[in-house]
Amino acid sequence: MTAFVPPPAASSPGLADFLERARTRLHSAPSGDARAGDHDLMPELRALVDSAAIREAAVLIPVIARPEPTVLLTLRSAHLPNHAGQIAFPGGKVDKTDTDAIATALREAEEEVGLERERVAPLGYLDTYLTRTAFRISPVVALVEPGFGLTLNPGEVDEAFEVPLEFLMSPGNHQRHTREANGLTRTFHAMAYDQRFIWGVTAGILRNMYERMYG
Repeated sequence: MTAFVPPPAASSPGLADFLERARTRLHSAPSGDARAGDHDLMPELRALVDSAAIREAAVLIPVIARPEPTVLLTLRSAHLPNHAGQIAFPGGKVDKTDTDAIATALREAEEEVGLERERVAPLGYLDTYLTRTAFRISPVVALVEPGFGLTLNPGEVDEAFEVPLEFLMSPGNHQRHTREANGLTRTFHAMAYDQRFIWGVTAGILRNMYERMYG
């Protein structure tokens, strides 16, 4: 995998540090068996998920190559049947036409927010993430060249916005919450930023990113 290298005028300690950590700490291929997942905080889920039919998925973690890097996130459409109104990464189920997880992540980013793949340089993978609904997600970390334009798909995304990488990778901003759902007390990772509540799978993957790259 090759990376977009910003011009000298755009370089900065924050961006250079991120690129060096990506070079040395990310996986060069999906990690296979899920090392991370909703079971991190609820170990009892692992046996239940392992007995279910696993579905493959991939998400793009788009790190914008600004002097102080940011991460592009989306707000899912309020009318979607699943996870409506939640904050997410661009991504979705692996299609039979996708050659690998990177192809899935790039395709979904184009379909959801119109992010041109020519501006995206995949850097590597975080640990494969297993959800309680039996999705096995390959998180692709990528560097995105600034100056892009977005075209949101209103059927999937209501909004796209950026959050400073420094905020997301600061453990003091990482929270744990509990919620009752379907008779089960669920514990999950969460982060609150600028009146936005990032939680569940998205926050879990960001926590894994911190542990792998910055912990």
